[in-house]
Amino acid sequence: MKKISDELQFDMTRSGFGRGLVELGKANKDVVVLSADLSESTRIDWFRKEFPDRFFSFGVAEQDMISTAAGFALSGKIAYACTFGVFAAGRAWDQVRVSVDYMNLNVRIIGTHAGISVGEDGYTHQALEEITLMRVLPNMTVLVPCDFVEAKHATIKSAEWKGPIYMRLGRNKSPIITDENDPFEIGKGVLLKDGGDITIVACGQMVYEALKAAEYLSKDKIDARVINIHTIKPVDESILIKAAKETGAIVTAEEHSLHGGLGSVVSEVTSRNHPVPVKMIGMTECGQTGSPQELFKCYNLMAEDITKAARAALKMKK
Repeated sequence: MKKISDELQFDMTRSGFGRGLVELGKANKDVVVLSADLSESTRIDWFRKEFPDRFFSFGVAEQDMISTAAGFALSGKIAYACTFGVFAAGRAWDQVRVSVDYMNLNVRIIGTHAGISVGEDGYTHQALEEITLMRVLPNMTVLVPCDFVEAKHATIKSAEWKGPIYMRLGRNKSPIITDENDPFEIGKGVLLKDGGDITIVACGQMVYEALKAAEYLSKDKIDARVINIHTIKPVDESILIKAAKETGAIVTAEEHSLHGGLGSVVSEVTSRNHPVPVKMIGMTECGQTGSPQELFKCYNLMAEDITKAARAALKMKK
């Protein structure tokens, strides 16, 4: 893992997915890709150029796309159904629930342009609730890679997984903080920085902000542990329970609603196994139009906000 002090490169998680998908196409002839009129935005046009006979476009018909993906899976294919997260989880939720999750099919639902960092497209395109909608489904696995490299790894690993997957990807360029050689395993959290005073648990683009917050805290001799939870479901309970026992307080950070997202997951795990104070950074209202940086500041999703929450959680420790 790169340090925050290193010179970082930037790229999009959706581009990492696109690169990984092309690699999958070369390695596995059973991979098929489905589009709902957003092939360039979701980066699946790269797959279409390489494998046009395994690419299927449905126009603005997300429900049809998901139903057809289920049919492909029933015939032995590994189907990647791709659109914006707000459409995948919102418009097609009934098809996801009944046709995909109920039958536990090998469908990978790729939701790009998720979170408040969608920015200028505004609230109608900012998926802020879809982690909740997807993780409540009994058979669904939910992935939220933190950067370009991790998105590529998650895409390649997803082909081996049994059952449905929802993968959440962003629109904007974000810092690349993982390396090509870093291990990636679905269902396993990643310890990015050890620490004994408090734990910061983050997903997606907020992982970078969590690492920055840990550096800010270190200036006051507060030793923060940082954990990247790229798999929201099935979550790595062991890494969270260990953190709760060893640090005694947790802050969660996500660009998603606090109702049912990462913060809820962490609270559920700790309350059942080792209750500790949990402070949550995330969305509590509807989004609006603005640049990603403006919106992160507006909705208190910056490293400074995580730092403030950490100080509050520390005061609540027994």
